Amino acid sequence: MPNKILSKKIMSEAYVDRDVSWMYFNRRILQEATKHQIPLLERLSFLGIYSNNLDEFFRVRMATLNRIAECEDKSVRTERERAKALIKQINKLNNKYAKEYEEAIHDVTRQLRAEHIYLLKENELDEEQQRYVRDFFRQKLSGFVSPIWISAVKQLADETDENIYLAVKMHAEGRRLSDYALIELPVAISGRFVRLPDKDGNNYLMYLDDVIRFCLPMIFSGLNYDHFEAYAFKFTKDAEMEIDNDLRNGMLQKISKGVKSRKKGDALRVIYDSAMPKDLHKRVMNMLNLDRLDTVLAGGRYHNHKDLMSFPDCGRKDLKYPRWEPLVRPELDSGESLLKLIQQGDRFIHVPYHSFDYYIRLLQEAAIHKEVKSIKTTLYRLAKDSKVVRALICAARNGKKVTVVIELLARFDEASNISWSKKMQDAGIHVIFGVENLKVHSKITHIGMKSGNDIACISTGNFHEGNARVYTDYMLMTAARNVVRDVNSVFTFIEKPYMPVSFKELLVSPNEMKKKFLKLIDAEIKNRQQGKPAYIRIKINHITDQDMVKKLYEASANGVPIDLLVRGNCSLVTGISGVSDTIRICGIIDRYLEHSRIFIFAAGGEEKCFIGSADWMPRNLDNRVEVVTPVYDPAIKADLSRVIDYGLHDNMQGRVVDGKGENKPWTTDDETPYRSQEELYKHYKEEINQN
Repeated sequence: MPNKILSKKIMSEAYVDRDVSWMYFNRRILQEATKHQIPLLERLSFLGIYSNNLDEFFRVRMATLNRIAECEDKSVRTERERAKALIKQINKLNNKYAKEYEEAIHDVTRQLRAEHIYLLKENELDEEQQRYVRDFFRQKLSGFVSPIWISAVKQLADETDENIYLAVKMHAEGRRLSDYALIELPVAISGRFVRLPDKDGNNYLMYLDDVIRFCLPMIFSGLNYDHFEAYAFKFTKDAEMEIDNDLRNGMLQKISKGVKSRKKGDALRVIYDSAMPKDLHKRVMNMLNLDRLDTVLAGGRYHNHKDLMSFPDCGRKDLKYPRWEPLVRPELDSGESLLKLIQQGDRFIHVPYHSFDYYIRLLQEAAIHKEVKSIKTTLYRLAKDSKVVRALICAARNGKKVTVVIELLARFDEASNISWSKKMQDAGIHVIFGVENLKVHSKITHIGMKSGNDIACISTGNFHEGNARVYTDYMLMTAARNVVRDVNSVFTFIEKPYMPVSFKELLVSPNEMKKKFLKLIDAEIKNRQQGKPAYIRIKINHITDQDMVKKLYEASANGVPIDLLVRGNCSLVTGISGVSDTIRICGIIDRYLEHSRIFIFAAGGEEKCFIGSADWMPRNLDNRVEVVTPVYDPAIKADLSRVIDYGLHDNMQGRVVDGKGENKPWTTDDETPYRSQEELYKHYKEEINQN
């Protein structure tokens, strides 16, 4: 099908905007919280993840759309109208999903009671519990609760949107008018949930909100109030204009200059207790400086449900997923030198199924090995007490030349990355702070040997011990000379971005990754036309780049079978006759966050496999330093194919991603229940037993 015809379809019915597709994705997380076959406390965690995701989305993506919608520059009129339409569509979806969320919260709360776990309100305490709460307040909270009279607050400009607030209405007998105050809950001090003493086999907890409600007479003692009402609300601030390069740089500058009313830090989304009386509601809204494009949503009694991710388990391990211990890889667990084993042949780990400790052990060995002369690595996000950084510091102190590329613009981890950078510099590590106008998102390590037999690690995820416990990521460890040389050349490009660098094996953005991916798809189209084996099988986080979407449609229009596992944003629409008939897309949400990127092409019968850090989004392909590597080892290629096979058979956790947002359960010819993460864990465990 000619691109001209295809392009017209894509721009209308066949392309889902990134932010709309994100709403569909987050709903898939919400749907997990409604599944009764999932352990109850895990359902609570999914509710927390959904809420936390939504906060970040409004803080950044909706902030960007609001800025565009308010831009007064006439030259961005098209973008402005598009942003307004998107805001309207997203708010409509948000309102719909908010109702589903409240239903899920109520259902889970009922299920907790059935399991003898009770969340008590302030008016449900017996005398013993009342004494406990008063004592808890005096001992833990009294110095951290500081009411502010609403009459003294003109605007909530300095307050954080990370927390939850109570708007309090107080009345004293004999006074005609009520008084109003604002209390920020001290969640950082005590956590969101206060556990009360167990009794008669029952577990009792309270929201911190209700602890404060119960203690209002103590907080305002001496002021002679005899009636208190307190209603929760939360707000999300405009965090920043997302320089994600979805827009041209010149366009970004025009929008930044053209926005008169939007300020960094302004509230752009408010959720409040629908029971809040009108007089109090009016005062709260006046403090938030909202405009007509901002989101105002009446909700339930409790907000900031991200705290559900840390809900106390009350010792009920039976209400959580059974623990899967990270598995050993016998070939890497023999006690032999990991450097030597990798030089003998390619190795891999697939976390969190396999232990991330193998990578840390590799760095630790390199730090003290006399044949190692240098270590280079990229760091995007770092664990709080990073063993990776400790190994690098050890290497530097042992005289190795250590180079670390650290991304200071890793969102919400900026402060942590700056802190670690200073510690590494103090230890003598050469720290490079990325490339101007390009985020360094690649996950690569190069270990230089005096013998010249260097090795490299290329991963789909961060070198981060915490992430490696919950994110599925694949890491290739190789001594293949051409690949290792290319990895070293990536570091040369980062240090000297204006010098010409070519890559023989790696697909590197912003250089030629996109062009090479397009060529790989073109080859599948040609092979299909010539009757040769042709197919595309991909596991990825996001697909929103229009060129890649268009090329996949072209491949489908030519009959190429395309199977995709897409966790998050997906702009493709399946089932369009003549455009996307051969495309199937499954989205998996489960106990681990699906994060690895795997690309497999039939290549006429000589299958080509790749892994790497890049999603198919404009930011990854055009405006970040990303690395994707070919995989040649037959056993590793077979394992990559297995990962995709298992995902495409997942009729328990898979959902149909079709561009319509319905998220119907994924079905397969075999109706036997199949859960890909569980089956993968079993497979890797059986491999150990066979060895």
